[in-house]
Amino acid sequence: MKRVLVDTSVWSLALRKKDATESEQRIIAQLSTLILDLDLVIIGPVRQEILSGISDQKKFTILRERLSIFEDFPITTHDYEVAAQFLNECRNHGIQGSYIDFLICAVAANHDMSILTLDQDFQNYQEYIKIRLEKIA
Repeated sequence: MKRVLVDTSVWSLALRKKDATESEQRIIAQLSTLILDLDLVIIGPVRQEILSGISDQKKFTILRERLSIFEDFPITTHDYEVAAQFLNECRNHGIQGSYIDFLICAVAANHDMSILTLDQDFQNYQEYIKIRLEKIA
C-alpha cells in the first residue's frame, strides 16, 4: 500500500482556495485521489497547523469535523529523535527549516512514506536527508 504524508501547504490549498488555477486544481485532484485510495496520511502537528489561525469559530468547527475522518498517524520517540538529527544535518549545511517540517520528514522516512508538499524547502532538505517527495500532478 502506498502511503503519502500530506503537508499543510497542500491541505491549505485544497481547503481555502476558492478560485484555483488549473495547476492548483490538479493538485487538489491529486489530494482527492489520495483520499479516495486511502493512501493519505496525516499527523497531529499538520492537523494543528491546518486548524491554526481560523478566527471564525463556526468555520473552525466545520473544518475540525471534516478533518476528523482522518486518523492521526502515531508519532514515536524515534520519529522525534530522527527529526532532530535531520534538522541538525540540514543546519550543518546552512539549510533552515521548521521543527514540524523535519518531523514530517522523519515520520515519512521512518515509515516508508513519500511527502506531498508545495513547500520548496523540502527540495532543499532532500539534498542532505533521505526523504521521498511525491511528484506534484
